[in-house]
Amino acid sequence: MTTTTPPDTGRIVLLTASHRVAPGLLSWPAWQTLRAADRVLCADPGHPQLPYLREAGVTVEIAEPTARELVDGCARGATVVVLACGEGDRALTDGLARLAGSGRERMPDLELLPGSYDLPGSRFLDLVQVMDRIRSECPWTGGRTHRALAKYAIEEAYELVDAIEDGDRDDLREELGDVLLQVVLHARIAEEDEEAPFSVDDVTGTLVEKLIHRHPHVFGAERAETPDEVREHWLRTKAEEKRRASVTDGIPQGQPALALATKLASRVRLAGLDVPLPADGTVGSELLALAARAEASGIDPETALRATARAYRSAIRATEAESESESA
Repeated sequence: MTTTTPPDTGRIVLLTASHRVAPGLLSWPAWQTLRAADRVLCADPGHPQLPYLREAGVTVEIAEPTARELVDGCARGATVVVLACGEGDRALTDGLARLAGSGRERMPDLELLPGSYDLPGSRFLDLVQVMDRIRSECPWTGGRTHRALAKYAIEEAYELVDAIEDGDRDDLREELGDVLLQVVLHARIAEEDEEAPFSVDDVTGTLVEKLIHRHPHVFGAERAETPDEVREHWLRTKAEEKRRASVTDGIPQGQPALALATKLASRVRLAGLDVPLPADGTVGSELLALAARAEASGIDPETALRATARAYRSAIRATEAESESESA
């Protein structure tokens, strides 16, 4: 009895690549598949990968095949690679799904092959591109300055704190984005400065260098086993960087008064200075003394007061609701 081996139905490979990764930087399996393919097709003549594939000796046909044509093209075991082009691929994949679901076709092997992957943080590149376009094309955003936008940075920071204290994860994610928006927008505006321009890459580069320098126990040879030792490293390296004439240098004077008092008390305590607190009997001196005492005890008085104020707000609302129900 003679048996007949079913013919090889071939292989269709849909090759994708992240637009956030530089063209030509493809995985080794992607390059192997491209070089071994019988045909490589691409519907977009402006596809960013084309120059690099051609330079590597891969012949690419500019064509937009239907699902039927692809299946027929894989007859006798051929391998056909299709470069993904975005939204236009939907019709092709839907057509292949219909053919496969009909039950009447001997379908080729279908494979989705990622040629490159997004790294963590890659969506930040999208944000930079979107902000660049908004700054260039939006009449309102295009005319804003650092000074005009300063108040929004403060507002968004407070809204972030509210989201953290409320424990709402959806709000937290959104408010973190709004704070990040302030950074990216200000960095974009800074690019236009005629005397001292800088970009978001300069901002992030400076931050990376600072973090590495201030964490020698992570990136260097120093050791820190406890949070207190980490704080000592941080304060020491920060002092070396800033070379401040006074411990009060660098403390924002525009922050809330309680936070300002706490920061001053912290700097004095850590520097080992003996600076008597004002004792003029005013409410201000009493509040300053209370803030200094709380800070020395490891309590952030700003956070503590906010928590108490929020509880007081809830009590006010409860009393209001009770009054309304009694009067109804």
